[in-house]
Amino acid sequence: MIRALAVIAALGLQAAGLPVRTIDRGFQSGIEAPRQVVVTSADAFAILWREHSMKPAPDVDFTREAVVAVFLGIRQTAGFSVDIVSVTRQSTGTVVTYRERAPSSDAVTAQVLTFPYVITAVQGLTTPVRFESVR
Repeated sequence: MIRALAVIAALGLQAAGLPVRTIDRGFQSGIEAPRQVVVTSADAFAILWREHSMKPAPDVDFTREAVVAVFLGIRQTAGFSVDIVSVTRQSTGTVVTYRERAPSSDAVTAQVLTFPYVITAVQGLTTPVRFESVR
């Protein structure tokens, strides 16, 4: 059994979860259009962060980490959010799985424009990166 699992892992048939830490999340971003982003350098992160927020950027060690972010774009009410469910390495690259959460149809929500987002730092990211939305 152990040998079989080792063969499966060696062939890339079993996805390996990568360490992920959330560095920012919320409902108000300067990035108003839907976007999935992978950033692998401090310079690129500085540009993204300036577009996203006025607050100071969090520390990211780009010698060990990359930044993965999902911006949902404009939503007409409060109650929306987004989570990174998993980041897995596969033989063809990395898959970022994320989930959008919407308020229930009978929820009472504020009538305000929101821009939900989540920004994470991921160790061991390999390219290419593919984003997949799950329900």
